[in-house]
Amino acid sequence: MRMNLLSLTVLPLLFACSHPEAAASSPSSASANPAPAATTVMAAPSAAAAPATEAASTLLAVGSQVPDVSAVEQGGKTIKLRELKGKPLIVYFYPKDDTTGCTIEAKGIRDQYKELKERAVVLGVSTDTQDSHKAFADKYSLPFPLLVDTSHTVAEAFGVPLNGGHAKRVTFVIDKDGKVVKVFPNVNPDGHASELLDALKALS
Repeated sequence: MRMNLLSLTVLPLLFACSHPEAAASSPSSASANPAPAATTVMAAPSAAAAPATEAASTLLAVGSQVPDVSAVEQGGKTIKLRELKGKPLIVYFYPKDDTTGCTIEAKGIRDQYKELKERAVVLGVSTDTQDSHKAFADKYSLPFPLLVDTSHTVAEAFGVPLNGGHAKRVTFVIDKDGKVVKVFPNVNPDGHASELLDALKALS
């Protein structure tokens, strides 16, 4: 009697394991199903990395002419980049006003601005508003223009990637003829002013 009861209990279980709807529970199905999931997980990083690589490759290259763009600075004056020919130009993009890295970078340029100004026009660019730029410049006594790029026109003209609406930290050094002579694609805010001064000295 015990054997008959055991057989009656086991047979439905065996039937269920062989049933198509229960195939996911079998060892062979368990080893087969993870493969598509693993493929999906591994594909995601490369898909995410592709836009970043593509964006990085769009930076305005050395030898290019300065873009024919203009923007308003914190005081309300419109600055046209191509009209600045005749003197070297530094255009530095930064993510956001009054944040740690951007403040370190701006204060470094401020502290060496006397030397920089003798050799070039310095322009900061971010996607912040004019009011934000003015508050930032007033707070830290920044003596150079900060261009308003809320429309991303300037960033796009220079091929600068945007992340969450904020420009990547990239700097362009442009000679007196309006030609890009050096690009800093991955700026370290601390000490960047000295790098810029060295780059300008190399133009002499």
